[in-house]
Amino acid sequence: MLEDLSIKDFALIDNASVEFKEGFTVLSGETGAGKSLLIGALTFLLGGKSGVELIRTGAHEAIVSGTFYLGENLSSKKELHADSEPTNAFEWLDIHGIPYEENRILLRRFVRENGKSGAWIGDTSVTRAELSAFSSFLIDIHGQHEHQSLMKVAEHRKYLDSYAGLTDKVSDFTHLYSALVSKRAELAEFNNDEKDREQRIELLNFAIKEISEAKLKPGEDKELDDEENKLSSFEKLYSDIETITSIMEGGEGGEGLVSALKKIRGVSQHSVTMDKNLESLNQRLDSAFYELSDIADEYRSYSQGLVFDPEYLAKVQERQTLIYNLKKKYASSVSAPVEEVISYCEDAQKKLAVLESSSENKESLKKEISELERQVYSEAKAISAARKIAAEKMASGVVGVLSSLGMAHTRFSVNIAEKGGTDSTQKIGPYGIDDVEFLISANPGQPLQPLAKIASGGELSRVMLSLKTILAASDPVGTMIFDEIDTGIGGEVAVSIGSHLKNLASKRQVLCITHLASIAVYADNQIKIKKDVADGHTQTHVNVIDGEDRVAEIARMLSGDAGSAASLEHARAMLEKFSGR
Repeated sequence: MLEDLSIKDFALIDNASVEFKEGFTVLSGETGAGKSLLIGALTFLLGGKSGVELIRTGAHEAIVSGTFYLGENLSSKKELHADSEPTNAFEWLDIHGIPYEENRILLRRFVRENGKSGAWIGDTSVTRAELSAFSSFLIDIHGQHEHQSLMKVAEHRKYLDSYAGLTDKVSDFTHLYSALVSKRAELAEFNNDEKDREQRIELLNFAIKEISEAKLKPGEDKELDDEENKLSSFEKLYSDIETITSIMEGGEGGEGLVSALKKIRGVSQHSVTMDKNLESLNQRLDSAFYELSDIADEYRSYSQGLVFDPEYLAKVQERQTLIYNLKKKYASSVSAPVEEVISYCEDAQKKLAVLESSSENKESLKKEISELERQVYSEAKAISAARKIAAEKMASGVVGVLSSLGMAHTRFSVNIAEKGGTDSTQKIGPYGIDDVEFLISANPGQPLQPLAKIASGGELSRVMLSLKTILAASDPVGTMIFDEIDTGIGGEVAVSIGSHLKNLASKRQVLCITHLASIAVYADNQIKIKKDVADGHTQTHVNVIDGEDRVAEIARMLSGDAGSAASLEHARAMLEKFSGR
């Protein structure tokens, strides 16, 4: 149920905030007052098209927000699959991980003068498509605006299933059908793979053997690079070490750093006996002497162990070549780490295991598919049978309501046709074996034709009103809006429409734009839309009216004169008779 709607700088609406109540609410006002602007703002909020033309002249952005009460949550214990098709607002929110409080949710949307737009469900930013999908569980708008679900043939099946109480059963069928499609795709992959199965097994075996025999180790390629660099640079390395050793220890009669530092250390120790202030420098000199001596010993030891082994260098280079060739075959590039080759071998072993056991898996898969096909076909036939029984009752109910709504000669039919296919292709889809479409003949002598192609705005609204009347007990949509429902009607038909809207509103929130007082007097609530011009600017105002203000508005709708005593008296009498006010 729509609880409140806030509109700022949308079209001709400067700033409007309206609270909505349960039951039947009419929106009235003089022609051109902007009644459709309110529905336009709501349509925008629910995911309709956006554009800078929606922004009020002189403003920088248009903002619309609304609070919706979602009703009682009956889905909290229902197990939802990852590919579940939500059947109500709660399930949609749960599937998308969007929280709500006290079974309420705030929708908000804006469009700016630079063309940028945004939308939120609660505190979560969503796309226009997501907003539209969610709002389809909140409001149905019928008439000249976008939410004309009757114009979408795909929706007809949902209406019939809802009427027949098949919604959950069809949802379960969809999951069963999805499992069958998945298994068939798996089998097709098996069949395609079998054509080159032997070749793939041979290639995988070769790769596994080649990599396994290499006995690769993680990080081995880097270790080999370091070793090869050392061995290839032996002469220069040996020369560098000899130079360092000679400088530090001395050679050919020369005095090395260690010897020189030893002499300096002796002099320093003697100087300390004369001036204790030199003690800290002497200690540092001691430390330097011991550290340098240790370094010299390690260089000497390294030099003594430095032996050039051309055979070992050849082995290292041979191993490098082997790893290079393996990387070229099995890694992303020759510069990739050797771990990629090791991973390739592990993956190849897994694939090989699958291929080698494919015969057993294939037979098992065929049995699964055969059993799923049996279940799917059986369920599809059962659903189809239930639909056909419900279709007749539904058509009869719609015709009965249409008769009282000024369409006495109308014929309505729910056409159920078996899906197309061939003997080799199962004629079943994700929702069963049927294609469902509503057909109508609004005039005597005319054949039944698709509703989506021939119904006018007024006829479409009355057909929807008929459907909503008989579906009221099972339809999850909490709010319905009817625009242009009074097109081309009056008198007793208008009174009948008002009565039906009133009855429908006992189970759903109903909003209706109307010019007819005979419909408006049935409403529980009334909102007046008025257009004013102030300081050269046109503005539309939206106000909830009651008491004498409502009497005056009904009087205006009756005769065009809100001040006539006769009109006012007539308006009071009608309100008292039809709305109890």
